[in-house]
Amino acid sequence: MMERLRVGILGATGAVGQQFVRLLAGHPWFEITALAASERSAGRSYTEAANWIGSEPIPDEIASMIVQVCDPGLECDFVFSGLDASVAGALEGDFARAGYPVISNARNFRMEPDVPLLIPEVNPGHTALIDQQKWGTGGFIVTNPNCSTVGLVCALKPLADAFGLESVHVSTMQALSGAGYPGVSSLDILGNVVPYIGGEEDKLETEPLKLLGKLTGGVVQPLHTVISAQCNRVAVLDGHLETVSVRLTEPATPEQAVAAFRDYPNPIAAFGLPTAPDPFIKVFEDPRFPQPRRQAGLGGGMTVSVGRVRPCPVQDLRMVVLSHNTIRGAAGGAILNAELLVHQGYLKAK
Repeated sequence: MMERLRVGILGATGAVGQQFVRLLAGHPWFEITALAASERSAGRSYTEAANWIGSEPIPDEIASMIVQVCDPGLECDFVFSGLDASVAGALEGDFARAGYPVISNARNFRMEPDVPLLIPEVNPGHTALIDQQKWGTGGFIVTNPNCSTVGLVCALKPLADAFGLESVHVSTMQALSGAGYPGVSSLDILGNVVPYIGGEEDKLETEPLKLLGKLTGGVVQPLHTVISAQCNRVAVLDGHLETVSVRLTEPATPEQAVAAFRDYPNPIAAFGLPTAPDPFIKVFEDPRFPQPRRQAGLGGGMTVSVGRVRPCPVQDLRMVVLSHNTIRGAAGGAILNAELLVHQGYLKAK
């Protein structure tokens, strides 16, 4: 049995930070040894500092831990970042320069050419970009994508590999938990749909191109595909649902597309990563599914669900995609990234 690595969580009191705390409880490879947040929270116990929004109690071993300021010097081997983008750029850079590996959920470094934007089942080889980073000894940054990008890319990857992708149109119905806490005002969302989420459409149109690109000569060559995205906030607690239409390079029937999903050669299937779901993609034949309330939690929230795969009169195929936005799309995705980095030898005890 491997010695557990010591983990610090930046932004530990926020919504994503709380998911890190919950998901890391009892993790076989990682142990939380440092919690960090703003100066307003520092010096208080985690129970006092965090407005806990989970349905389960704060893990006993975490409740009395004292929250520290987000400054390098934390007693840990690497850090997860659940920081808001307004402060993440500077603070994550400080930690990387101080020699900490940073596994980030923030957007600030995602599109930097030497920073992996990572979904382990999609592009595990992109971690080679770490070798180009010039932070302090042992320091680097790895990011996971935007919460709405994750489900889309996981569904597109088998199709891109099997048939090629020419264009994608995606409309999202995004859960309230994606807005953090306190999030969207009840007077804005109850009995309503908000057809705008700031910055979301740009991420959904650009991040997949890097994720689905090929690493050649130390550079990610983006996938040459056009993506049109429209993003909406709906009155659902957890789970981003997306309706997707695709034009393929080589025509394919719905049956062939379903076979591509089910036969996708998951590149990390044999690694034994604790957070990796089985299956990676769940395909539903019942046209009522997937639904956020019923399927968002599949695979511990890490399985991506696909349904209603059928012909499209405008493109070639259309489908519905569901992923859990705060687990697969945030904390759980980052934890899986860290597990892959352990497997690849990038994360080690100091």
